[in-house]
Amino acid sequence: MARVKTGYVRRKRHKKILKITKGQYGTRSKLFRRANEAMLKSLWLSYRDRRNRRRDLRRLWIARINAAARLNGTTYSRLIHGLKQANITLNRKILADMAVRDPEGFTAVVAEAKLK
Repeated sequence: MARVKTGYVRRKRHKKILKITKGQYGTRSKLFRRANEAMLKSLWLSYRDRRNRRRDLRRLWIARINAAARLNGTTYSRLIHGLKQANITLNRKILADMAVRDPEGFTAVVAEAKLK
């Protein structure tokens, strides 16, 4: 087997990893092996937490909708069921925003959902 010298390829790869971990503490931004471990972990955590953020926001929207629905004399589950029956297609993000910023509009939506 012939010997292969990596030449500039290894340095290019190392510089790419070190650039990604530039702001991290200590050896995590200086030494290639530690930087590579830090990069792999940080990329995995950012991937995981992007999904967790969506989960957390949905929980927040549901809590806000439920609180506003109870002020209007119904519950979250009854409201969502009534919206589906009335063919009102508002997602939870929009409903939560209405509950906070436009209580009168939310009350109108609740009244429409209660009719069905």
